[in-house]
Amino acid sequence: MPTAPRPSTVSATGSGRKTDRRQAVGVLGERVAARWLARRGWEIVACRFRSGHRDLDLVARRGALVAFVEVKARRGLGFGDPIEAVRWRKQRELVRSANVWIDRFGRPGDAYRFDVIGVVLPPAGGGATDGRMVRIRHVADAFQVPSGA
Repeated sequence: MPTAPRPSTVSATGSGRKTDRRQAVGVLGERVAARWLARRGWEIVACRFRSGHRDLDLVARRGALVAFVEVKARRGLGFGDPIEAVRWRKQRELVRSANVWIDRFGRPGDAYRFDVIGVVLPPAGGGATDGRMVRIRHVADAFQVPSGA
């Protein structure tokens, strides 16, 4: 008996939720970025910290410096550099979520910044064996919080 097609996670109303495939790319990108940061001396203190409907992909600490890291992952550059996808609306949401994290877990003397990591994965079906590499671009202190935010 044939099986019914698997429903997409995007609703008929266009709620903007990610499809399963896009979600999987995002999760893989976050794992790659977390490993990349850890190899450079960062401690990953939170992954996918949720604050209501918002989230922080990674929260990383190195000494008294805490970085709130937005990870953008793509398979190829057909839609542009992933770093460019973090525009002012996303920045505003990141600041709001970071303020919640700071209220709950911040320590006196901590310094904070916002980083963006772009991860470009090989096209679907490609892997390390076909010679294509994962590309990572890290923009430290990617944007400043406007005064009064």
